[in-house]
Amino acid sequence: METGSFAGLSGVRDGGTGGRAPLVLLHGLTFDHTMWRPVLAAVHETDPGRQALALDLPGHGGSPPWPRYGIDSLAAAVHEAVTEARLRDPVVVGHSMGAMIATAYAARYPASGVVNVDQWLQVQSVAALAKPLAGKIRGDDFAAAWQPFEASMHMELLPAQARELLRTARRLRQDLVAGYWRELLDTPVPELASRIEAALAGVRGAAIPYLFIAGHEVEPGYRSWLIQMIPNATVEVWPRAGHFPHLGYPRRFARRVAATARWAGAA
Repeated sequence: METGSFAGLSGVRDGGTGGRAPLVLLHGLTFDHTMWRPVLAAVHETDPGRQALALDLPGHGGSPPWPRYGIDSLAAAVHEAVTEARLRDPVVVGHSMGAMIATAYAARYPASGVVNVDQWLQVQSVAALAKPLAGKIRGDDFAAAWQPFEASMHMELLPAQARELLRTARRLRQDLVAGYWRELLDTPVPELASRIEAALAGVRGAAIPYLFIAGHEVEPGYRSWLIQMIPNATVEVWPRAGHFPHLGYPRRFARRVAATARWAGAA
């Protein structure tokens, strides 16, 4: 693994030998690229020679913070990193908010597909929970406001080694949460939903595969909505993994990611 900076974003790269669509891995909010270590190790074993790039998003790990964060600007930064790393048409793998960025990336830039790790794309339910807490998230009661979101991740379902990895990969900072959630907290829900649907239309227009892996049950209505929005979408449920199915089942995840080498559009 090569550690370095890619267009201003820190990360690690497995150079590989090419020949298959490279992997770009984006962590979730408050974590960093090291959350992918078990996956990268398993991918290296399962799919030797596959190029992979795991990045720290701005303000995380070794990447400097930005004054403001927006999904489109973050996707653009990832594209600049991918270009500097000389990777072409990657499969973009994103966890949680990283999957929002991965989706925006695939809507705007050449990609071979998206793997969405446990990020719901219907914004109404998240906004209904977050918006009433905006003052606390930005104020003195951040810890109390964050608690329901923390509980919903169900880290207790993971093996002890995975829980320890998340502990060391994490910097739970109020400025990051408030900054990355600015659009969610300040933008009217219909406008947010319209932006997401526009991104999904871009993915749909690109006709690339879209894999959604959830760590708990997916409501039939949501499954139907996602497949309606992206007919190429596949929905998989890996139970009892909470918000982190890639860490609950790292080898299974590596095998599933290795299979993306056969996706249409892969190099």
